[in-house]
Amino acid sequence: MNRKKIYEEVEDVISLFCHECFLQKHFRKEYGRSYAHQFCISQCTVGEKLKQLGNELNDRS
Repeated sequence: MNRKKIYEEVEDVISLFCHECFLQKHFRKEYGRSYAHQFCISQCTVGEKLKQLGNELNDRS
């Protein structure tokens, strides 16, 4: 997959799942921005997909 397609897929995933995420909003309100961000990166399945796409970008550079 080329870099442009990977960037487009990242944007699609974020716009579909992350912008209206109930868990992110809840954790941000209850525990703060850092906790919500850490949850998204380490425990959310969408975050895992974004990490995988990011690794593909790193491999290409």
